[in-house]
Amino acid sequence: MFNTEKFKRLVLVVGLALVLFGVSSANAADTDDSGSFLASLKDVANPSTVPANGDVNPYGVAFVSHGGGLLKRGSILVSNFNNSTNTQGTGTTIVQIDKHANPSVFFQGESGLGLTTALGLLPQNLVIVGNVPNTNGTVMQGSLLIVNPKGQLIATLTDSKLLDGPWDLTVQANGNTALVFVSNVLSGTVTRINISVNRGTPMVTSMTQIASGYSHGPNPSALVVGPTGLVFDSRTGLLYVASTGDNEIFSIANAASTTADNGMGTLAYNDPAHLHGPLGLAMAPNGDLLTSNGDAVDADPTQTHNNEIVEFTSGGSFVDELQIDSGPSGAAFGIAVSNGELAAVDDDTNALHIFVDSDTDTGGRMGGMGMMGGMGMMGM
Repeated sequence: MFNTEKFKRLVLVVGLALVLFGVSSANAADTDDSGSFLASLKDVANPSTVPANGDVNPYGVAFVSHGGGLLKRGSILVSNFNNSTNTQGTGTTIVQIDKHANPSVFFQGESGLGLTTALGLLPQNLVIVGNVPNTNGTVMQGSLLIVNPKGQLIATLTDSKLLDGPWDLTVQANGNTALVFVSNVLSGTVTRINISVNRGTPMVTSMTQIASGYSHGPNPSALVVGPTGLVFDSRTGLLYVASTGDNEIFSIANAASTTADNGMGTLAYNDPAHLHGPLGLAMAPNGDLLTSNGDAVDADPTQTHNNEIVEFTSGGSFVDELQIDSGPSGAAFGIAVSNGELAAVDDDTNALHIFVDSDTDTGGRMGGMGMMGGMGMMGM
């Protein structure tokens, strides 16, 4: 005989189970989405960054979103700080690594430039790169160079106060205009530059110092230490600044519009256990921040956590770490993220590590190219 009450209770139990399962599944999915970006990566290519002229010590990294001229869509640009004699502050080349991990020279400037981590792309495929020359042991003020898609230098930006050792930068482009945030290693400041591009010609409309007070000065192993990596979060208007000498990450509010010097801003991340002289900065697809440790400050005495990239939340909580080189300290520097990929230079092997998020379609980045690591580019 059919029992109506028992059937109702069974339906209720099954319904509650489905609801609870659905809630658990949703929470599990949320946990996965907010988990470690670094943990999902695999190293698929390690091409050499050494061009025919022998430049070494790769610093800056930037992804190319749109092709044109010599620039290939989806390729990665790398700037070199040292020349073939490994003299710091004398490198002159930007190397391009295409989607098949094939290297070529995109730009070669005059001798003694010292191209820094300040590398990015402006509207209309213009490339902007900083330089901090070392002249017989004296670190010079340097400048920002703007290069067209054909690899030709078309503009040099200088300012005795606002561009004092351009060490790193980040670009926020919007149509034919861009905000360029620049960290100055010789003055411990951050400058915002407003740039417009008209038919391939860049024009600076304003320069404003928006932050200052970061530790800076000479360093026996790194030549000079000061504010380095920058990341602009357009959702919050915060500019994150990696202050190497202070071993901390700061944030500047209203960075796109402020006309005031905000000092060091607000402390965003203080973690002596995992920070060892933070250098490059990038934002992961899950919203976490990534910084590379240069080990010039607060180095791990055991040498077991050197050359690491650290992932942390915007709220200042440690998430994960990834070692790019188990050799001597000082191998990590510039990093960049695009479409689920992480590109990180290795100063020890003079190579670029290309990591792919195994959960993301990376648009055909070829793997299995690890054997290219350490190979020079002959005949270019």
